[in-house]
Amino acid sequence: MTAGAGRRPDAVLERLLALHPKIIDLSLDRVWRLLARMGHPERSLPPVIHVAGTNGKGSTLAVLRAMVEAAGRRPHVYTSPHLVRFRERIRLAGTLIAEDALTDLLEEAEGINGGENITFFEITTCAALLAFARTPADVLLLETGLGGRLDATNVVARPAATVLTPIDLDHQKFLGDTIAAIATEKAHIMKPGVPCVVARQPAEALAVIEAHAAAIGAPLLLEGRDWSVERLADDRLRFRMGGREILCPPPGLGGAHQYGNAGAALAAALAAGLDLPETALARGVAAAEWPARLQRLRRGPLAAALPEGWELWLDGGHNPSAGRVLGEALGRWHDRPLYAVCGMMADKDAVGFLAPLVPHLTAFRAIAIPGEDNGKPPADLLAAATAAGVPAAATAAGLAEAVTDLAALPGPARLLICGSLYLAGTVLADND
Repeated sequence: MTAGAGRRPDAVLERLLALHPKIIDLSLDRVWRLLARMGHPERSLPPVIHVAGTNGKGSTLAVLRAMVEAAGRRPHVYTSPHLVRFRERIRLAGTLIAEDALTDLLEEAEGINGGENITFFEITTCAALLAFARTPADVLLLETGLGGRLDATNVVARPAATVLTPIDLDHQKFLGDTIAAIATEKAHIMKPGVPCVVARQPAEALAVIEAHAAAIGAPLLLEGRDWSVERLADDRLRFRMGGREILCPPPGLGGAHQYGNAGAALAAALAAGLDLPETALARGVAAAEWPARLQRLRRGPLAAALPEGWELWLDGGHNPSAGRVLGEALGRWHDRPLYAVCGMMADKDAVGFLAPLVPHLTAFRAIAIPGEDNGKPPADLLAAATAAGVPAAATAAGLAEAVTDLAALPGPARLLICGSLYLAGTVLADND
């Protein structure tokens, strides 16, 4: 995304990073303190749809945003992490926040906080809520950063609806070592009396969700019981809920798993009472865009480095369940060789991510993520790839070198860059 031409927020962001150097420290105490000093902006928001889960949060929000905008209404959107510029995280009434406005907002939050201990995500989330409270909009689409129970976004007393996308193992260091433990954290975005849309879940996650919903009195709308989504023979999407049927074009986002994400978005729009015309719902499903989710790159130096007739693709998935849905999508690509360049963060399950890709890969290069101290060393990633059974695997000195190396192999082929949103951000900064 293109940065604004005015003042840049980078210096303020650097200062905020230093307020509490520990990258992740889940707590709401610091958030409540700062929100109180701000005059409790979380109490002055438009209707909120709060989304948590392991995979599909961003895609579900992208479909919701597209539906709201197709109806001519104005959504606030809060997502994380960003891929290229921080301002991607904050969309005010349908428009990305301007660089100057973001700088002013962050400086204001910094001043109100007064140098007290607070994490980067906490203070930037509070700043975003302040901006959302001040700018009129029709809905706020709010994505959790990590978990749910102690996430900085979990401060809205009564959202219009909550959504739980598929839950799987990820961020175990902070959320727990089992799917049940992770589901416990994420289920706490549910609120008494507020409908919660639940996508298909592993049995252990669903048991936790149902128990917590019963304990607090949150009505559940379960995929397969209360709503369903079906891919028709012509690739259209058929959605059913409460006796209502909605036919939509194929999702604009690539991959079979996007039918489920679109279904969760449709269910959330209905559960939240947004009262969007069916034409807007259908247009939104087809028009949604979300970078680094099986995205084809057609320009930039990496695309230019490929021989004529080759394709360059990018995906930011980075955990075993993301690997499974990516592998499902790759299964439709057997018309030509598929080569992959992969970089991952140190705490990710590389074998679990790569194993579903193995049947579809012809060659593989492991690289370090540029500028990431917490990235997985290429040698470690290569060892994981070998353990997973990835064919023709090797390391490369960097992203450009990996692409050049693979481009010398037989083609025309597809080249997929994958394994990390941080790597995807580096790619998009230079190649989209």
